[in-house]
Amino acid sequence: MLALEALSVYYGGIHALRGIDIEVDDGKIITLIGANGAGKSTMLNCIAGLVRSSSGKVLWNGEDLSVRETKDIVAAGVVLVPEGRHIFPNLSVDENVLLGAYYRKDKQKIKQDRERCFDLFPRLKERLRQSAGTLSGGEQQMLAVARGLMASPKLLMLDEPSLGLAPLISKMIFDILREINKNGTTILLIEQNAHAALEIADYAYVLETGVITMANTGAALLNDDGVRKAYLGEG
Repeated sequence: MLALEALSVYYGGIHALRGIDIEVDDGKIITLIGANGAGKSTMLNCIAGLVRSSSGKVLWNGEDLSVRETKDIVAAGVVLVPEGRHIFPNLSVDENVLLGAYYRKDKQKIKQDRERCFDLFPRLKERLRQSAGTLSGGEQQMLAVARGLMASPKLLMLDEPSLGLAPLISKMIFDILREINKNGTTILLIEQNAHAALEIADYAYVLETGVITMANTGAALLNDDGVRKAYLGEG
């Protein structure tokens, strides 16, 4: 289980996260919604070790990750699929996928996970030798998720996986996230499409200017009048 305890982060003079407490239970899909600039990406980057906290703890099965390097956090099973995909455009699809397993030594399991990725993303299998930079936006997002899966995560964090994608492709991505979760991977999701995110979430948090203001099941927040008005464009 992941738990953030009184987590605070400063960017210069900006207090980006203000004493955050959240829990991500094993086997669940947890989503975080909020306006741009609320601190959502900062939280994921802090968990991944890309941003250092000012105070508080990032506990992963009781161990504080906030003092560890990103590569050690990945090795512990906590993996981030960043906003903007950040694939390697000049490498092939297959090379990008295999780079996700860079720190792994279990060759047989790597081979199995590679096949599993291509089962989840058959479009990528059709484009194994193609340069990643020539893929469509949706295919690049699939590639970013596949690369994350190759690190063998116990917790997969995704930052805006449907950003800029057509609705049909977005739905496909969310269906695949459900499948990944069904296979045993815990998911922590930031998503600008709050409706889609809450629909698949077991539990959700609302972040406003660095503070958690609401927390409930995805279904409950989906039906909350305040959330519907502020984040779902209703009411």
